[in-house]
Amino acid sequence: MTNRIVVKIGTSVLTGGHSRLYKPGMAEIVRQLAELHAQGSEIVLCSSGAIQAGKDRLGWKTKPRSVAEKQMLAALGQSRLMFTWERLFEIYDIHVGQVLLTRSDFEARNRFLNARDTFRSLIKHRIIPIVNENDAVTTEEIRVGDNDNLSAMVAVLADADLLIMLTDQSGLYTADPRSNPDAELIKEVPIINEKVKELAGGKGDMGTGGMATKLQAAETATRAGTDVIIASGSDKNIISNILAGNDDAVFTRFPAVSNPVRNRKRWLLAGSTPTGTITVNEKGCEKLVNEQGRSLLPAGMIKISGNFNRGETVRIQQENGQVIGRGIARYTSDDLRQIAGKHSDQIEKILGYAYGNVAIHHNDMVLLDN
Repeated sequence: MTNRIVVKIGTSVLTGGHSRLYKPGMAEIVRQLAELHAQGSEIVLCSSGAIQAGKDRLGWKTKPRSVAEKQMLAALGQSRLMFTWERLFEIYDIHVGQVLLTRSDFEARNRFLNARDTFRSLIKHRIIPIVNENDAVTTEEIRVGDNDNLSAMVAVLADADLLIMLTDQSGLYTADPRSNPDAELIKEVPIINEKVKELAGGKGDMGTGGMATKLQAAETATRAGTDVIIASGSDKNIISNILAGNDDAVFTRFPAVSNPVRNRKRWLLAGSTPTGTITVNEKGCEKLVNEQGRSLLPAGMIKISGNFNRGETVRIQQENGQVIGRGIARYTSDDLRQIAGKHSDQIEKILGYAYGNVAIHHNDMVLLDN
């Protein structure tokens, strides 16, 4: 069974195509997610609809005219949206937690790591994160721009197995089914190329995204190793049927690329110039090189060179100076100097806090001879 699932719900699904939150439809989605949660699946929910909920609260019939009005409606609507989700999940004794993000939370590595730690902690305690863009304060420069791409970034951040985007369409068609009765559903898209992108139309009526942004999101997520499905949120039991492998379920699947780890290694190698160096002892080096999936522990470190922050790229080298890899540091250079050579269970006692028991996690590390 797929273990970690991100479900993105568009505004059109949340409102049932009308101008206000459609609570019966939201309750049906919660019921399906609660079933998966009870079966052991780890759920992350990306929810659109804050601005629409704000418009409903004030009785606005027209679109907001200015950025300030959009932000005002988002601030008002986000609390209403979150309250509705919380009350529905309470029926099943499931706790939820609100997570509001901006693009800078993904671009700045230290903020990315902090957000990832938050997700991991919420999921560990069986709390469902409910994610939206922080529209109340974001400016154009730091906006993700649409919740399709936001959900893909969240799927990458959360190391999700599957991203399900629920919208007002059953998937990707050979033409726009709203204007072409001969349009046929494409059940699986093995690769997203220019020909596939040409099939995408414009934006949706209510939200900020359309099929084009969903393809962008699918491309991001599949490259990171996450399967993606686009389906209609109005189809009865659609989430349950997808996870159960029901042949009657109608959707388009975008399978993950065959070797996402290699893509991540390329990203690490081509990323920021290393700002420091961690020298490891012979035993630590041997474990990294010969034991698959091994993280770099403080006990294996003997020297920290340079000054760097948590989340920055550093070199990993042997005592003879030979560089064996690169990785993303989970602690600052000053922190690592204090815990170098120490056992992991001493980190919190030495520093007064801990970001985990490793200096570099194996998911954030690439060995140059691999």
